[in-house]
Amino acid sequence: MTSPAISGVVIAFNEEANIARCIDSMTGVVDEVVVVDSYSSDRTAAICEEKGARVLQRPFDSYGSQKAFAAEQALHDIVLSLDADEVLSERLRQAVAGVKVSWQADGYVMNRLTNYCGTWIRHGGWYPDRQLRLWDRRRGQWSGAVHERVAMAPGARVERLDGDLLHYSFPTIQSHIDTLSRYSEMAAADAHAKGRRAGVLVHVILNPLYTFFNKYVLRLGFLDGYYGLVVCAFSAVANFAKYTKLRALNRGDGPDPAAS
Repeated sequence: MTSPAISGVVIAFNEEANIARCIDSMTGVVDEVVVVDSYSSDRTAAICEEKGARVLQRPFDSYGSQKAFAAEQALHDIVLSLDADEVLSERLRQAVAGVKVSWQADGYVMNRLTNYCGTWIRHGGWYPDRQLRLWDRRRGQWSGAVHERVAMAPGARVERLDGDLLHYSFPTIQSHIDTLSRYSEMAAADAHAKGRRAGVLVHVILNPLYTFFNKYVLRLGFLDGYYGLVVCAFSAVANFAKYTKLRALNRGDGPDPAAS
């Protein structure tokens, strides 16, 4: 395949602070932009339409199914999937434009660099955080409800692109806390539905402690200064929250978070 058309796809909910930057980074590289919005109460949908994107509305059920639906709505089989708070760096834009001229693989991975409260996080397991976001949807599809990823078909050829996918994840610590709470509930519900169980010693105590030690010490999170400490600590807290919520579900101590 040579010179394929590319569909840029994005899922969004109340992303008026980010969505224009995301769409602008794809302009000139993709042949269309499709945004699947979850009935935002802000100007997200209006901004997308102003930018020339095709906007579809769909109630949110899970990240994986929402992204799979978005990819299915694309007019073209080659899909570039970004989150609303992600941006193609100029070097990555050039790399995508290059493979568009001569498409050689079935999918392409790219490094993701996260901006946390104004600081780029390069250690603690947060970088290079490779993501497969450009692929032929006939050879791969989204898999997973919470920590979703593109699963390629057996034998699919995957290559890496130069440049970074810039992730403007958490503008404030409070936004991280809110996301942590939401993700831990979804992860616990998903694990419970799959029959997994959480033990006190291994999961509730040792897992969070090891997570912090691994990210902050072994994976050099301390090199990112104060916010390196914060993100490594929150990674441990996220595991603690997930497993305590899973244990509550295992014991029947509370309602299924997925039902709330």
